[in-house]
Amino acid sequence: MVVAKIAPSLLSSDFACLAQECERMLELGADYLHMDVMDGHFVPNLTLGAPIIKCLRPHTKGFLDCHLMVSHPEQWVDDFASAGADLFCFHIEATEDAATLIDRIHAKGMKAGMAVKPKTPIDVVYPFASNLDQVLVMTVEPGFGGQAFMPECMQKVSDLRSKFPELDIQVDGGLDTENIAVAAKAGANVIVAGSSIFKAKSPGEVISLFRKTVDEAQTAM
Repeated sequence: MVVAKIAPSLLSSDFACLAQECERMLELGADYLHMDVMDGHFVPNLTLGAPIIKCLRPHTKGFLDCHLMVSHPEQWVDDFASAGADLFCFHIEATEDAATLIDRIHAKGMKAGMAVKPKTPIDVVYPFASNLDQVLVMTVEPGFGGQAFMPECMQKVSDLRSKFPELDIQVDGGLDTENIAVAAKAGANVIVAGSSIFKAKSPGEVISLFRKTVDEAQTAM
């Protein structure tokens, strides 16, 4: 049985206090620190990159879960490894040789993740799943925070969980206290949430609720 891992998305944090925000999330019970990397090409938005990860690394022992929404992710493996990223998650839609990329990520000492957009069939992941540490099923179109959760993506999570019961399955996009049960029941165990955590009156309570809901769903499976 997989366990719950809660990953606040720092895209919703105060970037002027990024190191402090990371430590605040860890103190509130976060397992991962989700870093949204966007290049303005694969997605229309532009956010942080490896130099910021490098600056942040000395200030936190947290697990830096880096989601690269970028074209040609191969060119960034060395930079993110040197910067101190713990997990390098690339989009299957952005590479022509996923198997080689996964091997390169592992060779650099990082965990490897693969992400799929809402319209990408989940079976494209299957040939690589046994060599992946995590699969990210996007529940919004990547590129911007604050979008509405797409429940139709949960069938992909269910299909993936049925085939790979021990795989870490991450969901990202619009997750909140109203829909976490749907994601957990489908089989997601790694929960990314930005607005619903950072804008909550009590972020720690939201993190605890997410964890409890996922763990209860996994126990019931």
